[in-house]
Amino acid sequence: MDSLQSLRLYVPEPTGRPGRETDFSYLHLSPAGAVRKPAIDATPVDTADLAFTLVRVLDEDGRAVGPWAPAQPDVPLLKRGLRAMMKTRAFDAKMLIAQRQKKISFYIQCLGEEAIAVAHAFAIQPGDMCFPTYRQQGLLLAREDIPMAELICQLMSNGRDPMRGRQLPVMYSYKRAGFFTISGNLATQFIQAVGWAMASAIKGDTNIASAWIGDGATAESDFHTALTFAHVYRAPVILNVVNNQWAISTFQAIAGGEATTFAARGVGCGIASLRVDGNDFLAVLAASRWAAERARSNLGPTLIEWITYRAGAHSTSDDPSRYRPADDWQHFPLGDPIARLKQHLEVLGAWFEEEHRRTQEQLEAEVGAALKEAERFGGTLIDGHVPPLESMFEDVYKDMPPHLHEQLRQARG
Repeated sequence: MDSLQSLRLYVPEPTGRPGRETDFSYLHLSPAGAVRKPAIDATPVDTADLAFTLVRVLDEDGRAVGPWAPAQPDVPLLKRGLRAMMKTRAFDAKMLIAQRQKKISFYIQCLGEEAIAVAHAFAIQPGDMCFPTYRQQGLLLAREDIPMAELICQLMSNGRDPMRGRQLPVMYSYKRAGFFTISGNLATQFIQAVGWAMASAIKGDTNIASAWIGDGATAESDFHTALTFAHVYRAPVILNVVNNQWAISTFQAIAGGEATTFAARGVGCGIASLRVDGNDFLAVLAASRWAAERARSNLGPTLIEWITYRAGAHSTSDDPSRYRPADDWQHFPLGDPIARLKQHLEVLGAWFEEEHRRTQEQLEAEVGAALKEAERFGGTLIDGHVPPLESMFEDVYKDMPPHLHEQLRQARG
């Protein structure tokens, strides 16, 4: 026994730190078009290899290649997708400035991740329910029936905010858009989505659920419980894991993504699983449609790991230069999702630089106008707006109980 070596605890380290370049070889990429597309009714075990490869459609020259590529390009849809991604980025940029101007208290961008939510929004149907995290604003901004001013009012917690300030900014709630109220407690939305999908099946409905989680939150127990219930009851749900390489300030390896993939966890639970290039709009759209069709055909859940990169800070309270190289995004091998779809449309002869410039200017003007409209309803920090004291006691109970009446009386002095 004396000859045994002492045990040592292994702590994963990121492949890049401030002051040195990141080694992205850990991503294990596949060439565009090289990964097979299984039949819709494939068994979960038949997708096992797809949890370790990477579904890609757009090659380095902007061409759509391979089995996941569409038979014919849907140019109007692709243009809508590009515009929605540009709109999302313009919205994020304006809201970041608004936060710095003290018009809103807090904001979270999805810079570099726009393709995932936007393309997914085109793959689901009215009546389906998304259970998002705080970086899927593209699900809403991709829709034409959600005015940007409404989103900004929720950010400002002003008089037009349907939540009346009872949610943190960026935690939108849109029942009519199939957008379940965002939860600040990580991973809760994953198991809620599975439960909603099970209820849809119990009722004999035709609607499916779409669950969202980040790589860091997969370490929460709710994630694993959700996989168990989804597998056992074949819940009609898409289980989206957005692997943007970083949680708040910890690398994805801390959550267990170093020696394996997050998609592999689905395989281990008997769930069909894919690992997909999240910066490839066409790959996201194809994989989302494949998973949605499986769910709607009573073939059970699909777990999709979207490989992307959080290009900006975790939030307006974060400084990523303290824990990773400042120019990481410029070296990320999967590139910029907007630039890649733009290149593809240019290859098709359906998009031109002048059109891109005009669209950018138009979208920036639309966001600016939406901000001004939202400000008309009050509630910006810079105005010193303070909600009425009574609002703290309202909308908690249908009928305010006596002890709250007493607290309100004391608060009024």
